[in-house]
Amino acid sequence: MWDFNVGNALAMMARTMPFIVLRMVVYFGIAAGYVLVTGTGAGIGYGVGGFGDEGFQANTTMWGAIMGFGLFGAIMYWAREYILYIVKAGHIAVLVELIDGKPMPDGKSQVSHATAVVKERFAQASVLFAIDQLVKGVIGAITGLVRGILTILPIPGAQQLSGILHAFLRVAVGFIDEVILAYAIRTGSTNPWGSAREALVLYGQNYKVMLKNAAWLAIIVYLMSFLVFLVMLAPAALVVYLMPGAWAAGGFVFALLFAWSVKAALLEPFAIACMMQVYFRTIEGQQPNPEWDARLEQMSAKFRKLKARALGEARPSAAAESSWRQA
Repeated sequence: MWDFNVGNALAMMARTMPFIVLRMVVYFGIAAGYVLVTGTGAGIGYGVGGFGDEGFQANTTMWGAIMGFGLFGAIMYWAREYILYIVKAGHIAVLVELIDGKPMPDGKSQVSHATAVVKERFAQASVLFAIDQLVKGVIGAITGLVRGILTILPIPGAQQLSGILHAFLRVAVGFIDEVILAYAIRTGSTNPWGSAREALVLYGQNYKVMLKNAAWLAIIVYLMSFLVFLVMLAPAALVVYLMPGAWAAGGFVFALLFAWSVKAALLEPFAIACMMQVYFRTIEGQQPNPEWDARLEQMSAKFRKLKARALGEARPSAAAESSWRQA
């Protein structure tokens, strides 16, 4: 089955409770923000619709709700760099220290300590965000490689099966980019681009193990998220009922939002803790394989861009370069 220890992952979450609380505040706050701004938009639309008949008022209420939802979504789109920098990367930093057996500060000092570690590795939020986007692109290319292997096998229906598998793996690998960032934090390198490059090569040469565990975690996380969604349907419908006018899809959308907030606040850190266990145990004692480095460079434009930034950030010493190529 899987190669991670559920008990250890839960224990890591308990020891980083300040970050769990921070994630709950942030993601539940985002969900509440969507509801409030959407409700405000619906209320404005309802008021404007009072100048027309009932059909006109229903339409303006619906469009007011949609515009409110879209406005808050745009705000969150621009805030995603900060959330990644402070919340996700900070939590990863303390999880890395737990894996390495380092003492963990308690209370608010845990968050400030993690923020200092992240700032030391990634001077600006934009650097971390850029690396994260490139890493996601390279992971997607590796996932595509698995699909390509399946399509050439002489199996009836392999083409259709590969499409389903590729869609599932795209969901499953959503937890892996944080693990790549964890490697960059753990190595303590002053060149985060180079650390991400090494981490991706190590991931690539162990992709079977990583994808297998990512698939199991995707099943667990999304099954739990679906259960939360079902539970949240009733309170979400109540929220819609309290809004002015009527928005038939509102209960469904808000239930999805509440389920997403639980997933982001509680289930994702569990999945990341599990994947970090698997990744660091699997790569222990390994060196990046030059063949995989060349393969990734050939198949992914984003890996080529990442590699160019890594080499441009700080050229490795002659000894380090020799070690890399002879590994």
